[in-house]
Amino acid sequence: MTTGPLKLAVILGSVREGRFGEVVTHWYAGLAREHGAFEVDVVDLAETELPLVLPETPPAMATEELRPAGMLPLSAKLAAADAFVVVTPEYNHSFPASLKALIDWHLTEWRAKPVGFVSYGAQSGGLRAVEQLRQVFAEMHAATIRDGVAFPNYWEAFGEDGRPRDTEGTGGAAKVMLDELAWWGTALHEARRKTPYNPQP
Repeated sequence: MTTGPLKLAVILGSVREGRFGEVVTHWYAGLAREHGAFEVDVVDLAETELPLVLPETPPAMATEELRPAGMLPLSAKLAAADAFVVVTPEYNHSFPASLKALIDWHLTEWRAKPVGFVSYGAQSGGLRAVEQLRQVFAEMHAATIRDGVAFPNYWEAFGEDGRPRDTEGTGGAAKVMLDELAWWGTALHEARRKTPYNPQP
């Protein structure tokens, strides 16, 4: 069994000027801390160097040595995490390039760990971005959980206090998601401890 709370990295995926993601991330991270199963670390991609140009292929074996120095603290946080939550907007039916750069610069950090999603957008609430991220994380040998939280028409969904107007509905959805993350995070933590996960390339 784990000896303490699971380490949960909440990733703020938008780096855009005037982004709304900070509001969503602050709200969700607060609920995650109140849940009791997690030690929460917010990872803001706007504070990290994430070059779009990757090392010469194949990068999988080289990125750890070739990552920029400014990326190393973030990489350490990802490696230490037991679970992830990605907070993503939807841009043009997809997710931001910053998230793809983050994923592509890392390989083993995601393996055999659960990933949940909080999304926001227009009518779809960012769900098209989430469905594409599920495919990407499957390739990274991560386990995406079923339930998430989505905010359609996000500009109407939050009050001036930074909290969702539908406190009961969104809070209930967040709790379901956090409960699933806790179960998967604990199960996979124990599995990795007993048998290191080393898939064949």
